[in-house]
Amino acid sequence: MATPRRNLISVSNTPYYHCISRCVRRAYLCGLDPLTGRSYEHRRDWVENKLLQLGRIFCIDICAYAVMSNHTHLVLHIDIAKAKRLNNRAILIRWHKVFKSTFLCQRFLNGELLTQAELVAVNARVNLYRERLSSISWFMRVLNESIARKANLEDGCKGRFWEGRFKSQALLDEAALAACLAYVDLNPVRAKVADLPEDSDYTSIKSRINAAQNNKQPKSLMRFADKPRKHMPKGLPFELETYLKLVDCTGRSIRENKPGKISENSLPILERLNICTENWLTLTTSFTRSFKNTAGKEQAITTYSNRMKRKRRSSITNSQALFC
Repeated sequence: MATPRRNLISVSNTPYYHCISRCVRRAYLCGLDPLTGRSYEHRRDWVENKLLQLGRIFCIDICAYAVMSNHTHLVLHIDIAKAKRLNNRAILIRWHKVFKSTFLCQRFLNGELLTQAELVAVNARVNLYRERLSSISWFMRVLNESIARKANLEDGCKGRFWEGRFKSQALLDEAALAACLAYVDLNPVRAKVADLPEDSDYTSIKSRINAAQNNKQPKSLMRFADKPRKHMPKGLPFELETYLKLVDCTGRSIRENKPGKISENSLPILERLNICTENWLTLTTSFTRSFKNTAGKEQAITTYSNRMKRKRRSSITNSQALFC
């Protein structure tokens, strides 16, 4: 008997989870079918676009992903703090981007005057949506159902597109998180779909590398926030430069009995990408530059400034933009 999902996902233990979904019978429903010669590559684009869209709606961050020909790998981070921070209106606006809600909730959003009993009913419904918007089960349900419906419509058939349940793995420490991130990002190299990480289509590593070449980090993915420390801002607890070197080194070390690996003759990743050290330094310290002396929500910065008797509220603009 399958283990209930509530026994597999516990935010009190870890907010990081590795999720895997496979097509039924491991068929080539998202790639090139070698038997028929028919290409389904465009469906991988469906998966990537829907995934990144849901990352902007749910209170769940996308740390890594790889959309393969017959399965997907995701590393997700549950942001409970964000779910609690959003007010009722923000929760309903997000929910309405995916589902419809009750008539009372629609009246509340329209600014209509509600009775006390109606407000209680709206609050109860919003709390339910708040819980669902921070649920990996609901995230995966929306992602997989939407792709299955489009694929079945295109094929003119009914039935399962994905296997019954997605598999989830709790990543309990930084070592497990780093290993899993590299595992996901190197999937196309191991499968011999790509020779180098920067050539891996429909992956987070390619998105990060493309952004890094412009001295940025992709907004659609959870950013790297440098080494773990006290009062650490939200983000993956690694340096991006170190992580990319780790992926490159790991890709070269894959055993010969595996289908694919990074060629020993390839230049180191930073040389291949022609990214100078100065740009990497700027990139990996961008979060620190955003907040300077203080980091937090507007109210926290205001309280801190008042207690310290400071006239200026340091980093308030970035706080309003990043913690809205």
